[in-house]
Amino acid sequence: MHIGLVGLGKMGANMRTRLRNADIGVTGYDNNPDVSDVPSLAALVEALPTGRRVVWVMVPAGEVTRAVISELGNLLGEGDIVVDGGNSHFSDDAVHAAELATKNIGYVDAGVSGGVWGLANGYGLMVGGAEDDVAAVMPVFDALRPEGPRDEGFVHAGAVGAGHYAKMVHNGIEYGLMQAYAEGFELLDAKDIVTNVPGTLKAWTRGTVVRSWLLELLVKALEEDPQLSDIEDWVDDSGEGRWTVDEAIDAAVPLPVISAALFARFASRQGASPAMKAVAALRQQFGGHAVKPATPQA
Repeated sequence: MHIGLVGLGKMGANMRTRLRNADIGVTGYDNNPDVSDVPSLAALVEALPTGRRVVWVMVPAGEVTRAVISELGNLLGEGDIVVDGGNSHFSDDAVHAAELATKNIGYVDAGVSGGVWGLANGYGLMVGGAEDDVAAVMPVFDALRPEGPRDEGFVHAGAVGAGHYAKMVHNGIEYGLMQAYAEGFELLDAKDIVTNVPGTLKAWTRGTVVRSWLLELLVKALEEDPQLSDIEDWVDDSGEGRWTVDEAIDAAVPLPVISAALFARFASRQGASPAMKAVAALRQQFGGHAVKPATPQA
């Protein structure tokens, strides 16, 4: 199988490598000519073998994604498939699918989790779309997902939009988990009775009910910088936490933990907080997200 991949940033470039390692042919396009395989989207489409062509879009959500999908709609043909693997809002998926359907082009939305570690560990995948479109892309999904049973790293969550909706909720949960670990770190650090905070957290990574990959990443961050002194306690939010809370309000579903975690990120932009340094460090560890360097002390 041979696919096109649009967007070769942190995740896109790693996905191209993982796919090629699994003997999936990939022609990649990026605005940066230093990493791009072809000079344009048109050249990417021309490079794909004849038959049912698949182009995976991995660019920032919003206007950039809309523009790329619209251009692909003019370049691809009947039976081809576009996969949006970015963090698009699920409501955009119906619009994209309808636009492409006028030209009999299929559309699949894919929520992708794994960050900068996905190349080695594989990516958790949540997809939405028609059964036959998802089946056509399954070799790609199987190459990207973690090793092991398919249903432990991949789900066809439902119709168009279901993949990005599932990823939105996933990221909302992620907000709450990171906030809980971060607050625990701050409380441990605030009491002088615990003199080995990193060691305490590390001791929780096996056998305890709070063990997780996120906890391991927090331990890694603390081993690299025990006081997290190299970063500011300023934490960005990607938008999916806000969307999750918006959906909860519309559905009258109480989300006190996720809502509080989102508001804590807003609070991080107003004053000092060791807990928010921990959240910033976690986002950098799993996703390579930018952090603000600590301001040098006078």
